Amino acid sequence: MSVFERYLTVWVFLCIVVGIGLGQFAPGVFQRIGRLEVAQVNLPVGLLIWVMIIPMLVKVDFGALHTIKQHVRGIGVTLFVNWLVKPFSMAFLGWLFIRHLFAPLLPADQLDSYVAGLILLAAAPCTAMVFVWSKLTDGDPLFTLSQVALNDTIMVFAFAPLVGLLLGISAITVPWDTLLTSVVLYIVIPVALAQVWRKALLARGQAVFDATMERIGPWSISALLATLVLLFAFQGKAILAQPLVIALLAVPILIQVFFNSALAYWLNRAVGETHRVACPSALIGASNFFELAVAAAISLFGFESGAALATVVGVLIEVPVMLLVVKVVNASKGWYEAR
Repeated sequence: MSVFERYLTVWVFLCIVVGIGLGQFAPGVFQRIGRLEVAQVNLPVGLLIWVMIIPMLVKVDFGALHTIKQHVRGIGVTLFVNWLVKPFSMAFLGWLFIRHLFAPLLPADQLDSYVAGLILLAAAPCTAMVFVWSKLTDGDPLFTLSQVALNDTIMVFAFAPLVGLLLGISAITVPWDTLLTSVVLYIVIPVALAQVWRKALLARGQAVFDATMERIGPWSISALLATLVLLFAFQGKAILAQPLVIALLAVPILIQVFFNSALAYWLNRAVGETHRVACPSALIGASNFFELAVAAAISLFGFESGAALATVVGVLIEVPVMLLVVKVVNASKGWYEAR
């Protein structure tokens, strides 16, 4: 892992401090930034989101989809957990913790927004970081690539309907026009641009492609951190008033990570997949495409919304929690293969 990736939690904490500080000392500047919108899309954030997402999508080879047949059972487990368990379990956890158990400790006017942010986080399967987690567990690289390519293909068509369904079930008004716009802006167009760029780089040779990937690697994290500074500049007043909010939002996210990774890991063992397939399958079921979730939350509900804050909590705990899951699946290899 690069320095940026390994210490992502530290950078996010620093962004919280810097963003809250700037928001308190120069509120006018951030209010002007917040007004730079076209069709409810904030232009500075839209640009940062593209810088976040496109370098990650360049790595995805949709040509790997034909290799799915080599690990049908593992792919089946991945799809089941990612699309039929994870979003619905998060909607349930949001209802249980945010609307009931933690409701007295949270601002009443933001409860729906917090639930919406958790749903957005769970509805976007991991794209880029799963390659890192897979490598740390000696996962099958071809399987990892094929499941990411398949998830991204499904996400183009399923993200908006799934989010709309779960928001509706949760009694949250669905801004369909904004939701569909977000899918086009933050999934369809970036995927198309990334694939064009990928083909252009590979046409110049694998060495050029690898050198470019190494050079643009820090772009995604840097753009994410800049977005977080903006977001916390807007969220600062609410966080200072109720600092416990971040810890409370982390609880359902943590439960979701451990539950889905354990379920996918066990199911792969039950159907007879190898450990090298079970690891990336479990890890993609636990991690999230948090860049997309942050972008969609800001577009749908705004910088100052609880939804945006909930997705950022996902960013905050992603690396340390996933490294813990990596450690568990590596340590349990003996148990997994004792069949």
